[in-house]
Amino acid sequence: MQLYNTLSAKERAALIEEAGKERLTISFYKYAHIQNTSVFRNHLFITWNELDVLGRIYVAHEGINAQLSVPAENFEAFKNHLDSISFLENVRLNIAIEQDNKSFLKLKVKVRNKIVADGLVDDTFDVTNKGIHVGAETFNELIEDPNTVLVDMRNHYESEIGHFKNAITPDVDTFRDSLDIIEEDLKDHKEDKKLVMYCTGGIRCEKASAYYKHKGFKNVYQLEGGIIEYTRQVKNQGLENKFVGKNFVFDHRRGERISEDVIANCHQCGEPCDTHVNCANEACHLLFIQCPKCAEKMNNCCSDDCKTVHELPYEEQKKLRKGKTVSNKIFKKGRSEVLKFKK
Repeated sequence: MQLYNTLSAKERAALIEEAGKERLTISFYKYAHIQNTSVFRNHLFITWNELDVLGRIYVAHEGINAQLSVPAENFEAFKNHLDSISFLENVRLNIAIEQDNKSFLKLKVKVRNKIVADGLVDDTFDVTNKGIHVGAETFNELIEDPNTVLVDMRNHYESEIGHFKNAITPDVDTFRDSLDIIEEDLKDHKEDKKLVMYCTGGIRCEKASAYYKHKGFKNVYQLEGGIIEYTRQVKNQGLENKFVGKNFVFDHRRGERISEDVIANCHQCGEPCDTHVNCANEACHLLFIQCPKCAEKMNNCCSDDCKTVHELPYEEQKKLRKGKTVSNKIFKKGRSEVLKFKK
C-alpha cells in the first residue's frame, strides 16, 4: 500500500490548476499522549491521501502538529475523520485568513521526537498542564494591564514583519533560545506579574505555558489559537486590532496581512517591505526580505554570487552542487552577511 508521495510538487501544482477547485488552508495542533506513533502516522496518511489532503504534519509521542490544505468539498469528511479520533474530537481548526490553493503541494506525515522542536532534555513537566487560554477580547484587556508582560514566542524573522504593540520580541533563531531568555529576564516576577504569550497558532505558547508553570510562574496565559484566531475574532466581534503588520506563516504564502502597516524593510536596499522570499539559487534558498525592485535587479537572489550561479545553465548548477550540502544557511533566516540591511 502506498504510504508516500508519488507526484512531484510541479506535477501536483498542475493537477490543482487543472481541477480548478477551491481548497482551504488549515492548521491545528493537539498535545496528547500517543503510544504507537508509526501506526497513527500511517492511518492519517492513508485516510487523508484519499481525501486529497496536502500539507506537512508531524506526529510524536507528545501529540500532533498539522498544517495542511484540503479541498473545500472534502472538508466535512476531513472534519468527521478528526472527530472520530478521541483526542482530536472538536479540535480547534485555524482556517487561514488569506486562502491559496497552492499553499501546500505534497502530503507529508512524519514521525518526530517532538511536535515542537524545543531542545529540552526535561521530561519532568507535563505538556498538557497548560496555562490559561484567552480569546481576543480578554487578551486585549490583559495586555493593557500594567502588571502584564506580553511576550512574542516566535523567532526574530517572524516578529520582524509583524507583532503586537508593546510586546517583548526576543531576538532569537529558535524557540528553545527564547525559553531561557524569558525565564532569566522575568525571574523576579514569577508571582507578581501576568505572563501573557502569543505565537502563530498557539502551539509554541502552549508548550511554553506548561514549561513556565513547571518553572514556578504563577500567572501564565496564552492567546487561544494564536494570531490566526485572534484576527478572526477581531473581525467577527468588531474588536480593536492590536497586531501591527503581517503574520508570518509556514507555507508557500509566507505571510498573511493583518494590518496595513509595513514595519520591516528590504534586506538589500532598506526600503519598506515585508515580503519574505527564498533565494532562487538552488544551492542557497536563504530566507530573507526582498522588495520587487531588488527581486528584478538580483534575479530573485540574495547576493551577486548566487545570482551568477542562478544564471548558469541548469546542468552546470547541478555539477556545482554535486557532493555539497546547503548546510544550515537556509535557516539563518535573514542573518546572512550578504544582506546589507538585515535586522
